[in-house]
Amino acid sequence: MLQIGNTLVSLDLIERRFACNLGACKGVCCIEGDAGAPLEGDEAAYLREILPVIWNGLRPEAQAVIRSQGVAYIDMEGDTVTSIVDGRNCVFTTSDEQGVCLCAVEKAFREGRIPRNKPISCSLYPIRLKNYAAHCVLNYDRWRICRPAETFGRQQDIPLHIFLKEPLIRKFGQAWYDELCLTAEEWQKQAPHHYIG
Repeated sequence: MLQIGNTLVSLDLIERRFACNLGACKGVCCIEGDAGAPLEGDEAAYLREILPVIWNGLRPEAQAVIRSQGVAYIDMEGDTVTSIVDGRNCVFTTSDEQGVCLCAVEKAFREGRIPRNKPISCSLYPIRLKNYAAHCVLNYDRWRICRPAETFGRQQDIPLHIFLKEPLIRKFGQAWYDELCLTAEEWQKQAPHHYIG
């Protein structure tokens, strides 16, 4: 672990290579799993606020879930997470003509129709955050569905923390990210053989 401010960062973030390959994985991280995406702060309120903008882009079954229980629920661990359809699909999941899963929130943000992007836990994936009293811990959630991203990341030689630059800055700020990059450079100089790929 590396300490950056009040965070503890897994070495996987600088040693692992990673770059999403939607053509290979089809964005299945939006539909696999047994719970919704974790939400922070005002994210549930924000999702409710932008519903009118993205509503027509949601699947009918997702609209039905939102009508019955809202955009979020409390999971078994007591965390607020996005609502899901049939025990797996995030209600904000859509797909393109090639069958690639997309996020309706991110799509609207990229098109300039809403002011903020999807929840930070989604933007940071496969980094998972765990908050403790003294520290926030950042870990790499290694999952079989992301093997194409690992392969593509190795081919392109893109460290995970570089691939996720934008959401890391969004969450922790530019100064924190700059310190992470400097620390990563020093670590690689001292321990180049630790590269995992």
